[in-house]
Amino acid sequence: MSFTRPEPPYYAVIVSSALDTDHLDGYAAMDERMAELCRAQPGYLGRESKTGDDGRELTVLYYRDAESIAAWKQHPEHLEAQRQGHEQWYADYHIEVAKVERAYGFKRGE
Repeated sequence: MSFTRPEPPYYAVIVSSALDTDHLDGYAAMDERMAELCRAQPGYLGRESKTGDDGRELTVLYYRDAESIAAWKQHPEHLEAQRQGHEQWYADYHIEVAKVERAYGFKRGE
């Protein structure tokens, strides 16, 4: 998914993960529900995600502030998804939270 990044400062939640492909019962529905809820959360700015040939996924979620991230982490349905992720769906994951103070780039042809 592509979106227009906001002007800094903003926060990025960087998630590197691999699913346990033998235990995915219910994952697709929960993933869809989490995406829906996340988009509705105050402070949510957008998401980018790429999956490698090995199935490993790198996702960056963008938020306006740290309070928005903390609120999402404590959302009751998200807490349940986290529990099921630990117990069943993920082989591993790693999360980093960063404050973006400066951002720049270009797109060829623009």
